[in-house]
Amino acid sequence: MEITYATSSSLDMSAAATAGRQVRVIPLQHPSTSSPSPGARPPPLLSSFRSKLKRTTATDWLELLVPCSRWIRSYRWRDHLQSDLMSGITVGVMLVPQAMSYAKLAGLHPIYGLYSGFVPVFVYAVFGSSRQLAIGPVALVSLLVSNVLGSIVDSSEELYTELAILLALMVGILECIMGLLRLGWLIRFISHSVISGFTTSSAIVIALSQAKYFLGYSVVRSSKIVPLVRSIISGASKFSWPPFVMGSIMLAVLLVMKHLGKSSKSWRFLRAAGPLTAVVCGTAFVKIFHPSSISVVGDIPQGLPKFSVPREFGHLKSLIPTALLITGVAILESVGIAKALAAKNGYELDSNQELFGLGVANICGSFFSVYPTTGSFSRSAVNNESGAKTGLSGIITGIIMGCALMFMTPLFREIPQCTLAAIVISAVMGLVDYDEAMFLWHVDKKDFLLWTITSITTLFLGIEVGVLVGVGFSLAFVIHESANPHVAILGRLPGTTIYRNVQQYPESYTYNGIVIVRIDAPIYFANISYIKDKLREYELDVSGDTKRGPEVERNYFIIIEMAPVTYIDSSAVQAFKDLYQECKSRDIQIVIANPNHDVLPTLARAGLVDLIGKEWYFVRVHDAVQVCLQHMQNLTESSSTPKSSSGDLMTPRRQSSFLQRLHRLRSGEGNPSTEPLLSHGEV
Repeated sequence: MEITYATSSSLDMSAAATAGRQVRVIPLQHPSTSSPSPGARPPPLLSSFRSKLKRTTATDWLELLVPCSRWIRSYRWRDHLQSDLMSGITVGVMLVPQAMSYAKLAGLHPIYGLYSGFVPVFVYAVFGSSRQLAIGPVALVSLLVSNVLGSIVDSSEELYTELAILLALMVGILECIMGLLRLGWLIRFISHSVISGFTTSSAIVIALSQAKYFLGYSVVRSSKIVPLVRSIISGASKFSWPPFVMGSIMLAVLLVMKHLGKSSKSWRFLRAAGPLTAVVCGTAFVKIFHPSSISVVGDIPQGLPKFSVPREFGHLKSLIPTALLITGVAILESVGIAKALAAKNGYELDSNQELFGLGVANICGSFFSVYPTTGSFSRSAVNNESGAKTGLSGIITGIIMGCALMFMTPLFREIPQCTLAAIVISAVMGLVDYDEAMFLWHVDKKDFLLWTITSITTLFLGIEVGVLVGVGFSLAFVIHESANPHVAILGRLPGTTIYRNVQQYPESYTYNGIVIVRIDAPIYFANISYIKDKLREYELDVSGDTKRGPEVERNYFIIIEMAPVTYIDSSAVQAFKDLYQECKSRDIQIVIANPNHDVLPTLARAGLVDLIGKEWYFVRVHDAVQVCLQHMQNLTESSSTPKSSSGDLMTPRRQSSFLQRLHRLRSGEGNPSTEPLLSHGEV
């Protein structure tokens, strides 16, 4: 079939100019609705999987099962070894005091923090896919462990430690399951504003929970700000100056060193050396002056962790919600950091493989007295800044931790508790993200509202409630956007055959009797009612000073541009059938333009193509407009509609319906001189 395109001479075409001219359009290839033959090809997804499986070599399988083989095979000793050694040592020096601090935050003995910074590091280096991520104990997960287990049993009992180890096993299993089932995409539904608001409030709660080591008296254990503040105020009479002064000095030293380390590359070693410096200074002060009012860590067992199977499975059911929560937080914190570092260093990272690596690290760690671990933002940043190139840096960090466990634990006995608290506070202060709140306020008020809701609920109702409320509102916003998609009225840009949103391009013009609508979303059961309401609303809209074409009193055609519609379900198809019948009863023809290649077969199988008519499906919006204009012009010329005494057109009841006359014209009955515009073979 000969195909002609609109030229500049037809850009301002009026209804009169279209009369008597054959309109040629780009043919739309309709899919076959017949059942596939026995020898038909398998579905594309299955075919793609089979071909991918055939292309997978033994090396590919090795890289999939043991990701460390990727960097081992391509390791450049001269270029990478020095950087990996320096970064591994730097992170190891930073991790030793942090691990003890986070264990205290979790309500555990400091030795379990050292264990958690030892075994999982080696396991992740083998099964993890990130080359810069530094895993181990982190503040947020430690607070979650403390908050939940503290409500079950007292932290001084052995059961508390056993439950923390069991929690590591449960978290690891959940992460492995999510990785194997490729469920990493679930984290996409959690908004960045939710994560920012949650971490900001959690950082404040963590800092307040460490106040007891600064103030010298006990503070209630809680993840809510009100009980913490009330407990701090009520115990003010027991305030002790020595730990407060020492803790404040250590905190000031840490913050200054962190600031200097961030401000200049030549001073960046100070950022990692800060925790070790605070520990050395605090320990030296206690060794020299022996202040009785400053509490110290106490005895720490020497040697590597021993193999033991997690126990207390009777509490498994009560720990499931906490395990799910910790898994979610760990995924958000770890996978997000890992992806950012991978993009920065120019390699691909599979989030599902990352989940599996974290899971295996926690499972193996649980057999060596480890509590839940994940990727650390601060240590990963230091690891990357120190020049880490491969997972060897993690192995070096693990060796440093092993040496500390075997030879240095007697030196940790005199570490002041307020120094460890200062390390925790300095670490979480970077999580207080007020700049993000200001950014959201200026960019998107809805995201700012989400940030505010998550922050307030986390502060006043607790971390668990804060996470659930934040995720709930985030999903609610997603559902609302999905259920209320953008539907635009299109107009023609002057001098072109391009149709765009009339609100975005006020200079565009529309045609009398024709409504052109674009649906900018997949169509399914949740949003089809909204779309139908919008189409009815636009159907009745005949106002506008920029309309052209034949002078008609109402709309006769609704052209639906379906290029952005990537999916349509059975509910939406049925709704479109109902809409077609409604429009037919009002003498309005529905026209479909540019349907997606995944959508058109669904419409064909549902019978919607035959119901509307193949001749009313077009490749371009412009083709549809030209055909509709010519139909209206031919109908206007072929009908001798009587006029009333006032000169107005008679009402539809006194004349044949528009669709009936349209059908006669298409059949060549209404006007012998006008041939059908489109035969079934041309469409």
